[in-house]
Amino acid sequence: MNDIIKNLEAEQLKENAPQFHVGDTVKVYAKIKEGNRERIQVFEGTVLKRQGGGVRETFTVRKNSNGVGVEKTWPLHSPHVEKVEVIRRGKVRRAKLNYLRGRVGKRAKVKELVK
Repeated sequence: MNDIIKNLEAEQLKENAPQFHVGDTVKVYAKIKEGNRERIQVFEGTVLKRQGGGVRETFTVRKNSNGVGVEKTWPLHSPHVEKVEVIRRGKVRRAKLNYLRGRVGKRAKVKELVK
């Protein structure tokens, strides 16, 4: 039974899964279906967390829109996620950036990783 589930999940994995980390500023290109039309909507923000593994892996992105914090969570291997583009790398020391939820302005920024 376990092998059957593993085989089904392996088929659904994306071959070229996007490479990004927590703290990065990313643009998520998501497919939106409106009636019989389909379009791509861009959501740009900071990656707060990545959780799960395999097909079930998800990531959460947070942005500030008109003074209101907006968070969206997507499955990494979903067909609705067209691509994830990294705008800038973030320098963070933890896996989940939940502390950003209570911050506003400059304090809500993540330092850029310089190599």
